[in-house]
Amino acid sequence: MNTQRRLAVGALVLVMASLTVAVHVVVNLVGGYGYARDELYYIACSEHLGAGYVDHPPFSIFVLAFFRVLFGSSLFAIRLSAGLAGAAAVAFTGLLARELGGGRRAVFIACLATLVSPIHLGLTTIFSMNAFDVAFWPASAYLLVRLSKAGRAVDWLLLGLLLGLGLLNKISVLWLGAGIGLAVVTVDSLRRQLRTVWPYAAAALALLVFSPFCVWNALHGFAHLEFMRNALSTKYSGLTPLTFVTGTVLLHHPLTLPLWLGGAAFLLLARDSDPAARRGRLAIGVVFAATLAILLVNYHSKPEYLAPAMALPFAGGGLAVERLLAGRWGRRLASGYAALLVLGGITAAPFVLPVLPVDQYVAYARLTGMALPSSEGHHLAELPQHWADMFGWEEKARDVARVFASLDVADRPKAAILAGNYGRCGAIDFFGPRYGLPRSIGNHNSYWLWGPRDYTGDLVIVLGGRAEELTALFESVDQVATSSCRHCIPYENDLPIFVCRRSRRPLRELWPLAKEYG
Repeated sequence: MNTQRRLAVGALVLVMASLTVAVHVVVNLVGGYGYARDELYYIACSEHLGAGYVDHPPFSIFVLAFFRVLFGSSLFAIRLSAGLAGAAAVAFTGLLARELGGGRRAVFIACLATLVSPIHLGLTTIFSMNAFDVAFWPASAYLLVRLSKAGRAVDWLLLGLLLGLGLLNKISVLWLGAGIGLAVVTVDSLRRQLRTVWPYAAAALALLVFSPFCVWNALHGFAHLEFMRNALSTKYSGLTPLTFVTGTVLLHHPLTLPLWLGGAAFLLLARDSDPAARRGRLAIGVVFAATLAILLVNYHSKPEYLAPAMALPFAGGGLAVERLLAGRWGRRLASGYAALLVLGGITAAPFVLPVLPVDQYVAYARLTGMALPSSEGHHLAELPQHWADMFGWEEKARDVARVFASLDVADRPKAAILAGNYGRCGAIDFFGPRYGLPRSIGNHNSYWLWGPRDYTGDLVIVLGGRAEELTALFESVDQVATSSCRHCIPYENDLPIFVCRRSRRPLRELWPLAKEYG
């Protein structure tokens, strides 16, 4: 590809990435519902910066802390970094298609499929480690293709750095690493580079970057492994390979199915007069196939686990469209398919972007029959879990504040606020200061590690729970209020609020028995 064509394709990539940013900016300005449960927890984590957390590595939390320093803690500011990560994913998907030998049509189709994929839009709308995960995979694949052509030391080191940061963001990047390892021994141009020091230097660099989280886990009783074991045996126990496959098709939109299936086949099987292009396609085809096999063998995989890898067959699909639909009629068919992708993306957008008022969303979901269920086995009401988890949090802080304000002035400094899960704790910590509340304590995931601080248990306001369980722990238990919320997930509605006095044992002695990872 000559310089002028590369610049034209690069400009197209920039346009598609900018369009992705624009979508997220508009959504977060005009919609957004409210802070999600996990976002409130991540905000709390960003105020306890460290090398690890019970349920995730620290990279995304440091990004969040940085963005909060720059832009504050508004909903728009919290979600800005996720939208930028989504744009980076689109950009690297386009660059990957270009590096594989694709022209403008291949790059456009690959970028467009990534942009309109419902799960891609959903994961990059709300702040979480998943938003950055979808960018690490195509960026790493792009470097792998470059390495398949010429094994430059700088590309190996950049790949090692990316894999290390990716692991420091989400340990499922181990699947990416396994796929890359298989590609290195499968593709001859990569296999020959095993005779040099640079593949091993890349692996060592990745391990070095990831090592703080490994050390943190060793110092905290391998908390993350315990969390994953508990999650697999409870929240995700109902998942099967069939739900994984059907969910994958739905989450990436059925209209993209021929693109990514055909793209995967093209990567693995297509012949080409250019050996370098063939080796690059085979390399990322092997990565995708290995990831898919790992997730299918892992019986309880969630469909969204494949989302970051989907950029690879999207890039391959873009190339296949460009090659197979050449000529005037072929170009028309390609343009028609692109229009269908846009239409399909717009149709699916209300299921993953908070753009419709609740009543309109419910009507739309009933009309289309496409409402997405919970993947964690929770009973749902009118909203799916990812929307319901954005409602009710400030109401909880407000209702607890009323109870706190009703205490004698002398009792307030010693009153602990204990909440039953990290969402409730995060709500107290984020919204509570505006209502005069102190920070909460909790026994769920990293909140348990942060401990009961200096509270003795002499007076505890408990949000949620059952009176009979609390009576075993406190001499006096009184339900003084109920916290209700509209649109929230049912188990967060009508929560009792208790005032508990005189714990039967000091709170610090009870704490080791209260741990809940999952």
